[in-house]
Amino acid sequence: MEIPSKYNALSVEKKWYNYWMAHNFFHSTPDEREPYTIVIPPPNVTGVLHMGHMLNNTIQDVLIRRARLLGKNACWVPGTDHASIATEAKVVAKLKAEGIDKNDLSREEFLKHAWQWTEEYGGVILEQLKKLGCSCDWDRTKFTMDDDMSEAVIKVFVDLYNKGLIYRGYRMVNWDPEAKTTLSDEEVEYIEKQGKLYYLNYKIEGADESLTIATTRPETILGDTAICINPEDPRHQNLKGKKAIVPICNRVIPIIEDDYVDVEFGTGCLKVTPAHDENDKVLGDKHNLEVIDIFNDDATLNSYGLHYEGQDRFVVRKGIVKELETLGHIAKIEDYNNRVGISERTKAIIEPRLSDQWFLKMKDLAKPALDAVLKNGDVKLFPKKFENTYRHWMENIRDWNISRQLLWGQQIPAYYYGDGKEDFVVAETIEEALELARKKAADPQLNISDLTRDADALDTWFSSWLWPISVFDGIRNPENEDIKYYYPTNDLVTGPDILFFWVARMIIAGYEYKGERPFENVYLTGLVRDKQRRKMSKQLGNSPDALKLIEEYGADGVRVGLLLSSAAGNDLMFDEALCQQGKQFANKIWNAFRLVKGWDVDVSLEQPNSSKIALEWFESKFQKTIAEIEDHFGKYRLSDALMATYKLIWDDFASWLLEIIKPAYQNPIDKTTYNEVIRLFENNLKILHPFMPFLTEEIWQFIEERSPKDALIISTWPVSKPVDKQLISEFDFASEVISGIRNIRKQKSIAFKDAVDFSVVNNEEVNPTFDEVISKLGNLKSFRYVSEAVEGALTYRVKSNEYFIPMEGNIDVEAEIKKLTDELNYTEGFLKSVQKKLSNERFVNNAPEQVVASEKKKEADALAKIETIKASLDSLN
Repeated sequence: MEIPSKYNALSVEKKWYNYWMAHNFFHSTPDEREPYTIVIPPPNVTGVLHMGHMLNNTIQDVLIRRARLLGKNACWVPGTDHASIATEAKVVAKLKAEGIDKNDLSREEFLKHAWQWTEEYGGVILEQLKKLGCSCDWDRTKFTMDDDMSEAVIKVFVDLYNKGLIYRGYRMVNWDPEAKTTLSDEEVEYIEKQGKLYYLNYKIEGADESLTIATTRPETILGDTAICINPEDPRHQNLKGKKAIVPICNRVIPIIEDDYVDVEFGTGCLKVTPAHDENDKVLGDKHNLEVIDIFNDDATLNSYGLHYEGQDRFVVRKGIVKELETLGHIAKIEDYNNRVGISERTKAIIEPRLSDQWFLKMKDLAKPALDAVLKNGDVKLFPKKFENTYRHWMENIRDWNISRQLLWGQQIPAYYYGDGKEDFVVAETIEEALELARKKAADPQLNISDLTRDADALDTWFSSWLWPISVFDGIRNPENEDIKYYYPTNDLVTGPDILFFWVARMIIAGYEYKGERPFENVYLTGLVRDKQRRKMSKQLGNSPDALKLIEEYGADGVRVGLLLSSAAGNDLMFDEALCQQGKQFANKIWNAFRLVKGWDVDVSLEQPNSSKIALEWFESKFQKTIAEIEDHFGKYRLSDALMATYKLIWDDFASWLLEIIKPAYQNPIDKTTYNEVIRLFENNLKILHPFMPFLTEEIWQFIEERSPKDALIISTWPVSKPVDKQLISEFDFASEVISGIRNIRKQKSIAFKDAVDFSVVNNEEVNPTFDEVISKLGNLKSFRYVSEAVEGALTYRVKSNEYFIPMEGNIDVEAEIKKLTDELNYTEGFLKSVQKKLSNERFVNNAPEQVVASEKKKEADALAKIETIKASLDSLN
């Protein structure tokens, strides 16, 4: 086969991905080998490939490809998450564009649209992952809304309810007014927001006096049902037992006393709005206060909003402040930094709201998962620093609000049969529900038509927390072959931002439903940021198009670019130049391959000693690097593993070894050396393959014609051999000697084609192992060991060894004398000007200390340079 002069990444990548797929290399079935399993963090079905996905999935692919080469039965399960909030929002927007209101549709009609949308647009990201080279077992692709996956979710809900761990409660929840659903605490992000603190005057009923409260949310006064003071606050003793009048709505409310009130904050008078603040709700329950909810589900005001009914809460805020000013109720307004909760999905500001929801008790469930990470080390987090964050969350865990006011998702399997609060049953099917309802209601006449299923769907995370079990059907069929073979999985690669949403909950589910950990290691990647350290986002426009990067630099180039800068747990400062570096690395390897394959082989030639020793050195260097790489993999330092591989191939193999063994121009190479360098090249391809799968497979298949069973992807990791540390050390020394010769040739314009004599005073007693290598790479005419310095020679040192190249015949002595004399004159003139400045007392006494120090350094440098030039001139005269 003719080797193309240039490496064409796009055509190569398409060719080999199709080849791997055609030969089913990614597919895994249980056998006698040791399994190695990864489950993909399922991207949203609405998603498209972004830089975070690129990093996360590149790391997973590196791990899975290496496992294959190590002879393990590697299984990487792909899939997507139904992403209730995000997907429903997309479907609603599509319907709106078609003039259809979601509220006009039945559940079945809406779900039909949702499935159509999912089939048309969903799963695009999985196709995009193929372009990156991801070697997932596509035959095992799962979707969290697949029938079997949904069945598992419902089964778990019923089981946890029957264990008394799931309950329905009327509680203060986080309400997303854009998605119109409740959220769990973990789905709320907190941001600092510049706002205002409003000081409002409330009149005291039946008196000509008033009190002042401070609030950041003046619109909520319409829901006030009390004013609270601290009973010990001396400022407000006169208010005890009285009532206040809420401005605008003129509702008369009691003034209550509770030591909950912080006397240091605001005025010491607290407005109590039990429907719109969690702490106010606690106070309201304690003091039996009325609860007035002033908001609709989209955070517009309801009828309690009086003339503001139907207006958005933030529009009302402006209007109500204006009205309060007109009525004389505003004492003052101050700037105030407020910590505001926003929806992790829609970014809408969260509204605290009282609502009937389903909750899962977490405290007891969390204990085995806490111990697994922090006590017995069954699950290890990389980097370890995240253990403290994990501990904090798990030790302070709250009950999980698992119900969502959405249609897209698994519908809660609770069935209502009466008007009472407890008139419901929980069952996997409506038929089972009917039997339970007849027993509970003691009414055998109940029919299926009497049952109404709960309209809410389950939180998306309630399906994905089962992911490592449910992808192997381990909930419905706990003894099936797949779950017994592949579970627990080995490594999980994900971002620290979902350590609680997903990772901790999967560990909890693992112990609850399998009695063991779901995975052994959790590799937490950093976030991808731009060069200005900003998080990449569509809003900022600083996130490059992932697919365009692959087009520009090739998938291998992008993979290298991402991994070179991504230490575990540390944020990646992405710079496109890193992808260019990856592309250049691919080109370097391609050109090295073309060089080797371009040599003619002569079977009659003997192997030069320089080639023999160089090959022995590289084998040891390779083995030393393999040990380093395996250590890095063991600690999940993938960027270090890649850098070690990069240096081995670029520096040691391409820049040193090939240079040493390269035959003279148009001369052939001996067969022994050629065969050995091909073997070493193949070993390099094996360790590089997890990082650069396409390039390595292309070269592997070019080296010789191979059958599918000999493809690189299913080859074997190189066998470990002893390392000759002495040989490596001797070469390191020899490489410095060679660099010295090259520097002198460059500085003195001695053409490389001109052989030179070479002498050494071997004070270090270095072995002559690499003398022939030094001679070849330095183009030496002779190599002599001498006992003293050689006169009239150019010289340099490596440690205490002195090396000499005679000037006679190698340089134009007269031209060199002129050059050095000119340099000496210039430096002496420069020295005079510096010394003149330093002899000026006024300058020395008045100039800043660092300026004087800088001039003194210039003087010292010039004196040293003059001494060196004079020594060189002496040797020439």
